Amino acid sequence: MPAFIGEEIEPVFAETPDLEKRTGVPTGFKWRGREYAIKRVVKEWHEYGPARPGASRSPHAQLGMDRGTRGSGRDFYRVILEDGRLVDLYYDRRPKSAKDRKGRWVFFREIGETQA
Repeated sequence: MPAFIGEEIEPVFAETPDLEKRTGVPTGFKWRGREYAIKRVVKEWHEYGPARPGASRSPHAQLGMDRGTRGSGRDFYRVILEDGRLVDLYYDRRPKSAKDRKGRWVFFREIGETQA
């Protein structure tokens, strides 16, 4: 049964991503004082939409929903860790603050153990 975690993590990349808002999946992450290596990406999906509930659904807004707009949406990754756990991570593209325009990585949930 999936276990909700919902805690911010520090991503680890083999190489610095070219784009700040389109980092792709990291090679690992740091969480609660430990580092975890990602063995394989199983699934990837994206949720983009208006920045706030009830926002305009104009043609421009629809284009943003299809492609992602600056500062909105999430990029999800279902990954297998080196220790065999299947987990979901996401990158929240919303800026942390007005000064720090980067988004944040979140350990969303643990799905369970894999057989491989």
